[in-house]
Amino acid sequence: MNHRTIESHSFISFEGNPIFPITQNSTDLIQNPKAYFYPLHPSSSPPPLAQSLLQSVAPPTSPPPQPRPHRPVPLDGMASPAPATPAAAAAHSPPPRIGLAGLATMGQNLALNIAEKGFPISVYNRTAAKVDSTLLRARDEGALPVLGHRDPRGFVLSLSRPRTVVLLVQAGPAVDATIDALTPYLEPGDAIVDGGNEWYQNTERRIEEAAARGILYLGMGVSGGEEGARNGPSLMPGGHADAYNNIKDILEKAAAQTEDGACVTFVGPGGAGNFVKMVHNGIEYGDMQLIAEAYDVLRRVGGLSNSEIADVFAEWNKGELESFLVEITADIFTVADPLDGSGGALVDKILDKTGMKGTGKWTVQQAAELAVAAPTIAASLDGRYLSGLKDERVAAAGVLEEEGMPAGLLEKINVDKKELVDRVRQALYASKICSYAQGMNLIRAKSEEKGWNLNLAELARIWKGGCIIRARFLDRIKRAYDRNRELANLIVDREFAREMVQRQNAWRWVVARAVEAGISTPGMTASLSYFDTYRSSRLPANLIQAQRDLFGAHTYERIDRPGSFHTEWTKLARRSNGAAI
Repeated sequence: MNHRTIESHSFISFEGNPIFPITQNSTDLIQNPKAYFYPLHPSSSPPPLAQSLLQSVAPPTSPPPQPRPHRPVPLDGMASPAPATPAAAAAHSPPPRIGLAGLATMGQNLALNIAEKGFPISVYNRTAAKVDSTLLRARDEGALPVLGHRDPRGFVLSLSRPRTVVLLVQAGPAVDATIDALTPYLEPGDAIVDGGNEWYQNTERRIEEAAARGILYLGMGVSGGEEGARNGPSLMPGGHADAYNNIKDILEKAAAQTEDGACVTFVGPGGAGNFVKMVHNGIEYGDMQLIAEAYDVLRRVGGLSNSEIADVFAEWNKGELESFLVEITADIFTVADPLDGSGGALVDKILDKTGMKGTGKWTVQQAAELAVAAPTIAASLDGRYLSGLKDERVAAAGVLEEEGMPAGLLEKINVDKKELVDRVRQALYASKICSYAQGMNLIRAKSEEKGWNLNLAELARIWKGGCIIRARFLDRIKRAYDRNRELANLIVDREFAREMVQRQNAWRWVVARAVEAGISTPGMTASLSYFDTYRSSRLPANLIQAQRDLFGAHTYERIDRPGSFHTEWTKLARRSNGAAI
């Protein structure tokens, strides 16, 4: 290791490569150089820490050698002619076209996914440890072409133009802070892609702010969790089409693959990508609630064991209910608790309080603002809120039991297990159709409001693989919207309408038995009510409108003649002396 000068800056070089140290212990630095170095781009300024460390290293007694062209240092510190390490692999590749900032689990996995598909990538995180761990994984998972950077300037300048920087940081202020750190080094024509679960209006604000600098911007939904990010997620980018086209080939290779192609498409302008991902998550809320209710009915009405429930979900996953969530549910019931050693199921030891991150709430809020009925999704959100009231629920159960309400089932239901399993399967499937129908209608309503012209069939296509709500019947949802792009509701597509009619008796039976037994099934109940309300040609809303006109003079319309009408209801009622008509 010796001291050298590059472009008027002092650095430390190791084995002939320009690098900078990242430890404050200069003694440890000198004794263990391979553990503490990052590649440094020749055009980058050394950070203050590097400058202070350089002062602790004695200058050479002989003139420094002429600098070599910049070559990244492999993770193990050895400059190898073969791409045996991430840095060596990157050194044998063209400069990266794409970089990723934010190296938590999702960011690391997506970066490694992109690199594994043959695209060199630069990575950056404000904490060096995350960069270290990413480079270690890149080495261990196949010497993938990943270049690590600690400073935003070197990170951005390592990319070839037009540059694309993907952000995978926590939604909200952290995104703005990261953008502020990177934009001084971006140039007109470069692009920022936010891959977090961001509120769509924040994305639209950032699109305008970036445009003022000549920078392109995408808000991109990423679904699939950490496994999807590593092996192929569903991607929902929206914003500037040019920004998408610049990296279309990269995203298509990194995305999940199905027989219909890569699970990525340019969703639409503005915040369309983030909005679609938000609704995707709302549908996910509904799916998870419905599956939990099916489990509860099987367990409490049918007395099925965890092993039997695992077999049921595994069997369901071979048919019309085939989906990621049904598949993992079967797996969950096979996992024993590793802590108590009794062999009991781990799921039984999990506290019945469900967490959330906000996208379900946003979905329900948007449904309300757009006057779109989404009762299944709303019921799933309410279910999570109520699950959080654990202490209150326990107290309420105690009070009501003291007043005579049984602690268990209100009514014993004698039913054959096989028959119960089949009926619950049908109820779950019909309820899922309602949940997806509500989500699709919400997306369409927003598309019409914003002029996005979203393609619902294409959204169903990219959800078929990689994402959390991937399911066999998404292919049929795609075909339904291909047949009729203006389809008012999935329920009235002929294929789905036929299935709903065929399953309604089993559906009603399950909901009725749950009500009789005192088992909470808000998702299935809301779905059935949605179905019955939507198919009703006449609702009791006429009475509600009469009430509104009586106390607020809100007027009403008639079914037999056009126009808006108001009636002095109280005066007329008094004249009739309470006699019914």
